[in-house]
Amino acid sequence: MRTIRPLADGSVEIIDQTRLPWSLERVRLAELEDAARAIAGMQVRGAPLIGVTAAYGLALALRDDPTDAALAAARVRLLATRPTAVNLAWALARTARVAQACPPAARADAAFREAGAIAEEDAAACRRIGEVGADLIAAIAAAKRGGPVQVLTHCNAGWLACVDWGTATAPIYVARERGVDVHVWVDETRPRNQGAALTAFELGQEGVAHTIVVDNAGGHLMQHGRVDLCLVGADRITRAGDAANKIGTYLKALAAKDNGVPFYVATPSSTIDWRLTDGVAEIPIEERDPAEVTHLAGRRIAAPGSPAANFGFDVTPARLITAVVTERGACAPDQLASLFPEEAAA
Repeated sequence: MRTIRPLADGSVEIIDQTRLPWSLERVRLAELEDAARAIAGMQVRGAPLIGVTAAYGLALALRDDPTDAALAAARVRLLATRPTAVNLAWALARTARVAQACPPAARADAAFREAGAIAEEDAAACRRIGEVGADLIAAIAAAKRGGPVQVLTHCNAGWLACVDWGTATAPIYVARERGVDVHVWVDETRPRNQGAALTAFELGQEGVAHTIVVDNAGGHLMQHGRVDLCLVGADRITRAGDAANKIGTYLKALAAKDNGVPFYVATPSSTIDWRLTDGVAEIPIEERDPAEVTHLAGRRIAAPGSPAANFGFDVTPARLITAVVTERGACAPDQLASLFPEEAAA
């Protein structure tokens, strides 16, 4: 099952993730605004999937108007939907570059092909991340000599956040394929509960043993030796290895450091922003609607009259990350350039 796919009529179909885990519903995107709303409203979410959806959104815009002005306007519209995930800008730039090299009449088809290529590359990269990460899990299993490998994750970095396989979940799935016993502690991930709603849904569908915990339980579990490794995704990583991920990730990394628990960030190369060196200072942090904090299922749960702030992400400094797991292998966060020398030098 793929999170996004083109249809024969020239539109695009996505899984509406706001309906999960209660129902699996698909939504058709037929024009630019459909794609923009899907990204902004989190019908699609996760850095890789946001990028693919934006690429298809650009193609849909070019189908209506293939001029340079329309292409530029569509890029601006889509870029404004989610500021933190670098895959959005990366996919738009790549798709626009291909389209602009074509005469106007051929631009839409070229953009659709490029969006499809990005989707296929993402699925392949995530599978490879799974193979690399599974080696790390297997090594821990061998050292334990009994009992499941206990993984703590945060938010949803599974196939729902990508096109297929996922980033942080791919190593878990591949490890299971290899016969490694794995149990996952799933952070609920307030305020949108992507862990409890989406990661738990995925793991349940795949038959992976898991337990949902409140966001602040991670430190307690680590103190009592009940976490063997932390494995999270990322929405943007600097060339120095600082990683932006769902709010609360930084606190998990601090707890992991204090308790000697390995902390891994799994990400495809498309999430690395080679322009940036200081994640805390340079990565833009999305601030979402405070109602996500104050309300639950349409009902206010916070004290009446109290304001709320809703920071969507935080940045984990490279010094707290054991390794970054990519499609080309795992490395210390400050060694990313050694895996992608062509990107680092560009």
